[in-house]
Amino acid sequence: MEVEIGRGKKGRRAYGLDDIAIVPSRRTRDVEDIDISWQIGPHRLDIPCLASAMDGVVDPKFAVAMGKIGGLAVLNLEGIQTRFEDAEDQLKKIAALPADQATQGLQEIYQEPVKEELITQRIKEIKQGGVLAAASLTPQKVTQYYERALEAGLDVLIIQGTVVSAEHVSSVVEPLNLKKFIAEMPVPVIVGGCASYTTALHLMRTGAVGVLVGVGPGAACTTRGVLGIGVPQATAVADASAARVQHLLETGDYVNVIADGGMRTGGDIAKAIACGADGVMIGSPLSRAFEAPGHGYHWGMATFHPQLPRGTRVKTNQVASLEEILVGPARENDGTLNLFGALKTSLATCGYENIHAFQKAEVMVAPSLQTEGKKLQREQDVGMG
Repeated sequence: MEVEIGRGKKGRRAYGLDDIAIVPSRRTRDVEDIDISWQIGPHRLDIPCLASAMDGVVDPKFAVAMGKIGGLAVLNLEGIQTRFEDAEDQLKKIAALPADQATQGLQEIYQEPVKEELITQRIKEIKQGGVLAAASLTPQKVTQYYERALEAGLDVLIIQGTVVSAEHVSSVVEPLNLKKFIAEMPVPVIVGGCASYTTALHLMRTGAVGVLVGVGPGAACTTRGVLGIGVPQATAVADASAARVQHLLETGDYVNVIADGGMRTGGDIAKAIACGADGVMIGSPLSRAFEAPGHGYHWGMATFHPQLPRGTRVKTNQVASLEEILVGPARENDGTLNLFGALKTSLATCGYENIHAFQKAEVMVAPSLQTEGKKLQREQDVGMG
């Protein structure tokens, strides 16, 4: 639906995950019959979840722990782990920075250059843990470092930026030809982010097995304030899922839509999938794990940009094990633990047996979902308060 902003400009009305609710169908199912597994290229995973390539979330030990639970953690190959042999020392420094010095402190720490031998070392550490190794590189650096990563045993490559397009134009450098690059890669490639039908469709046409959807919704991201760009996540995911249908009709190839950012609870994840996502990429919920390397802090890949930071360091606290956060059991009632047990229960309650079926669920615009009948919880700051 278009809204007239002024005589010379119209805009679509868009919705975030907090604006919608999933409608139960006429059928319910036993939760034990629910399958939430998904496929990334040749790899089948029990949990439809990628851990964000953020230094406060993923290090090799975390990647191994998550892989053994059934998810896939993405290591940032341009981050702390590949800049410093003793990454833990730097992570402690970041956690100790006063709030008013955090951004500048991060900029100073990240001036240390990436060391290619550490790319090899970190990926091998993950592989030695007996799990898949996934890692991210920016479009600007991927051609410089990808061969090192492949030689070390990389299984899945993520080409990731705030916004990634299939048609980057530059008069300064030769742009990366995503379609040509992906066609020559021996491992599955995921690309993103994007937030529109057209961009998602063009990225799918590059041959990627997955597209990351989300510009600005992350807990540590300030892109919407700094640049003024972004699309609320429910609308962005629904638009990308429509692009996936068009691409499937054109080529016969199914491309995963991965909701990236803006999800805090199991309910948020369920709504993202009901809008059309095949899986999710989350950061701040996982930074709360005892296994996370950020010591209770979380920051994004653009937080330390030397000219224009587009993120902030946020405190999340470490409250539970990674297993409790992903698959339970939950000891709290606010939806932040047992995220994928909640997803299975949501599918079962609504009568859908798997992810693809759940994408057909009815949703309603429901701004009152978060507040209706919750007066006492809000007043007492418990549950959904």
